[in-house]
Amino acid sequence: MKILIKGGRILNPSDKTDEIGDLYIEDGVIKERGKDLSPQETPDKVIDAAGCYVMPGLIDLHVHLRDPGLTYKEDIVTGAKAAARGGFTTILAMPNTKPVIDCGDRVSYVHNKAKDMAPVHVLQIGAITKMQKGEELADIESMIQAGSPAISEDGKSVMNMRLYREAMEIAARYDIPVFAHCEDQNMVNGGCVNEDENSRKMGLPGISNAVEDVIAARDIILAKETGARLHLCHCSTKDSVRMVQLAKEEGIPVTAEVCPHHFTLTSDDIQPADTNYKMNPPLRTKEDRDALIKGLQEDIMDVISTDHAPHSREEKMQPMTKAPFGIVGLETSVALTITQLVDKGHLTPMQMAEKMSYNPAKIIHSDRGTLDIGKPADVTVIDPEAEYTIDSMTFLSKGKNTPFDGWKVKGLVKATICDGEIAYQI
Repeated sequence: MKILIKGGRILNPSDKTDEIGDLYIEDGVIKERGKDLSPQETPDKVIDAAGCYVMPGLIDLHVHLRDPGLTYKEDIVTGAKAAARGGFTTILAMPNTKPVIDCGDRVSYVHNKAKDMAPVHVLQIGAITKMQKGEELADIESMIQAGSPAISEDGKSVMNMRLYREAMEIAARYDIPVFAHCEDQNMVNGGCVNEDENSRKMGLPGISNAVEDVIAARDIILAKETGARLHLCHCSTKDSVRMVQLAKEEGIPVTAEVCPHHFTLTSDDIQPADTNYKMNPPLRTKEDRDALIKGLQEDIMDVISTDHAPHSREEKMQPMTKAPFGIVGLETSVALTITQLVDKGHLTPMQMAEKMSYNPAKIIHSDRGTLDIGKPADVTVIDPEAEYTIDSMTFLSKGKNTPFDGWKVKGLVKATICDGEIAYQI
């Protein structure tokens, strides 16, 4: 397919291009980039991108697709369609499915289904331990051979440090990152919201900052000793930001992500009976949120990821202490990033492109995340000035569990192009 994208603001982090121009795509690759392009062959599709950002296709390092085993919440196809609508051309699926993705055959199941049915790239992360029980290492080598770009015990931490260290050594040998959900399981103690004055007022058990910080510190130390590339998922505390900064100053191979709900909301925003405000890690204090925003602004924190976690309405209708953690995010991430960070001057549009595409690509050694000539044509076109109201009932995801339903935002994905084909367009 031949596509001409005209008159957009081209944002290419790999060479820092930020200019108005055209982009021409042919046979799945970027053929030309410049002003007033006139391709020799007539394009099959012309996209008017005036007033829009034209970015490398967005990459989400942290998504739960619930496939296999929990497909009433989400599946590979619905999750991928939601991703395309949200501007994402590559998503990484976490392994805490049923059964757990802990061997190469299960990785292949996801990759093969996605290749046949999904409009965007789906990469399956492998579990660190068998059945995520923390007792025995999963078949990490077979998962890497099947195409896993990373390993993770997401949803929990591997509490056995000897076992975790061994996994890190394998990851270092194969040069793949370890994605860490930092949570000391012994300290959670039934907590469901942040431990602060709000949790006490609501009479709910709290999760302290130390639950995250203790494991973040442990994992950074292990990364230093093993040489493994460590990626800290969904950071939520001010001290996580500080530890990432110190680790980078020491040259430790650590990257970190922040989710839109953590840079947008605080525990003050929680509606006591609304479990759409229940996520793990929980919404923290204003001080923590401000530190996360500053960390993104100062490029301490490398990535914006969603932790897209769909659940059924019935599951989320349970009391706060019993409902599952998590919210959906694929279809709100762009708007929240523009509304909360770019529009308010915390991030430049180029930084947005870096944290939502270029940096994620580098972390997983992908050739995506760039608009360089000759590279795969994964492109996202976004109208940053388009205003609308988030309506969860229009989501393509099976999950409707979001605290942002009814929010007025700016930033609308106009088109998502994956391998030179239209994956989504308004």
